[in-house]
Amino acid sequence: MILALDTSAAISAAAVADDGTVLAAEAFDAPRSHAELLAPMVQRIVEAAGERPEAIVVGTGPAPFTGLRVGLVTAATLGHAWGVEVHGVCSLDGIGLRHADATVVTDARRHEVYWARYEGGRRVEGPAVDRPHDVPIPGGVVGAGVSLYPDAFDGEAAALAAADLVAVWRRDSAEGIADFPLEPLYLRRPDVHGAPRP
Repeated sequence: MILALDTSAAISAAAVADDGTVLAAEAFDAPRSHAELLAPMVQRIVEAAGERPEAIVVGTGPAPFTGLRVGLVTAATLGHAWGVEVHGVCSLDGIGLRHADATVVTDARRHEVYWARYEGGRRVEGPAVDRPHDVPIPGGVVGAGVSLYPDAFDGEAAALAAADLVAVWRRDSAEGIADFPLEPLYLRRPDVHGAPRP
């Protein structure tokens, strides 16, 4: 049984999954309330699942600093308290796995998007951050960036399901990948570096 958490977007999401079956899940669209919502949400879904998870998978972004660190700190704290391993997975990979051949675009604020391109559900380019019209789009597009920038993207405004991060981790683990770092993917350079974009 695996607990999955993600706070890389406006939505705080958590799920408990067992061998591909989602036992309990919740999500809230409250971009400034990750810290208040996540811990009670985790408590509810773990109680609903009826058993303490054997591992934790957490989305590492890309995302802005404040929301993302809530998920990472919560996952690390629970992992320490429960004595279980915590694995980091790029949040965009969860959407990319479900939509297979597409470019995933999510909100990076400041009129930019985070993006990554997938073939067969595997990331082949990115993650990166760019202005919407600068993102290379060889095929379909999915993600929150579609609804935010309809003049740049024509596709489906899909959101991440936390349980999809478990599927990514299971697939990659089965293929011999052993390193799932908890390093956050912020991507954007600090404002003090370089001249502002026109």
